[in-house]
Amino acid sequence: MEQRHLGRTGLRVSRIGLGTLTWGRDTDEHDAADLLKTFWEAGGTLVDTADVYGDGEAEYLLGRLMEGLIPRRDLVISTKAGSVPDPDRRFDGSRGHLLSALDASLARLGTEYVDVWHIHAFDPYTPLEETLQALDLAVSSGRARYAGVSNFCGWQLAKAATWQLAAPGIRTRLASTQLEYSLLQRGVEREVLPAALDLGIGMLPSSPLGRGVLTGKYRTATPADSRGASEHLAPFVAPYLDDTASRIVDAVQTAADGLAVSPLQVALAWVRDRPGVTAPVIGARNSQQLTAALSVEALSLPDEICRALDDVSAPVHRYPDHDWSTL
Repeated sequence: MEQRHLGRTGLRVSRIGLGTLTWGRDTDEHDAADLLKTFWEAGGTLVDTADVYGDGEAEYLLGRLMEGLIPRRDLVISTKAGSVPDPDRRFDGSRGHLLSALDASLARLGTEYVDVWHIHAFDPYTPLEETLQALDLAVSSGRARYAGVSNFCGWQLAKAATWQLAAPGIRTRLASTQLEYSLLQRGVEREVLPAALDLGIGMLPSSPLGRGVLTGKYRTATPADSRGASEHLAPFVAPYLDDTASRIVDAVQTAADGLAVSPLQVALAWVRDRPGVTAPVIGARNSQQLTAALSVEALSLPDEICRALDDVSAPVHRYPDHDWSTL
């Protein structure tokens, strides 16, 4: 698999990442082992997790697999901290919480360091410089090699990145940002992606297949074994089952038919090759699904297909994103 630099850093990662959102909850150790082995054998290196996935079980399971199945040195491990199970405070970006969470992640993963450590979300109740200092301490102590943020909007990302760049050699520059990005969710193109491109921050899209909808599996019904039929994941899929999404899915199917490939391959290739994107992170239920996704490595979409998909999925961005004089 092709390797790409993560933002403006020397770290190289596979241009498809493996997500572990369901590990330890819907994905057991046997299936996780199959997924990780399939990914590694295809040349994949970037594995993304978080301290809250499966209440910590995803990290624990990944650590067990690194110990007995895949050499640690062959993987680029990304994890996140900052989300908390508190209905009154969903995110805790305090230095104390973040560093404690990182230590707990390292213990579950069974490793002395993570390759990339992300702040899971912006915390409006903690000064941003305090949150960012946790990144600096994590990197300077060797517990993290690189740092990034997740789910930051445009101004939050630009403010954080600029703060870090203001003291080169002292503060750790942001290497990456992780947000949802697909043909069904192009909101990052409004401000986040332009900021990331300008500041040299690599984009790691989550849910690049539109929460599974872009595979076409929901065109006529909801499969019984799909996430859309799962009690706890159905609300996650539901927003992308409207008429607008249906038109985009139909366009993806048309493109796939014309290229003699699958809708999954078309949707994944589109987001993988968008400007600023380093590696979409995919979550597969089993190794068969993952193998189908990894087969996109040989596919590059023709320009005319990309333009057609751009047009049918174009978000409405007017003032102030476009030249005001043309509105």
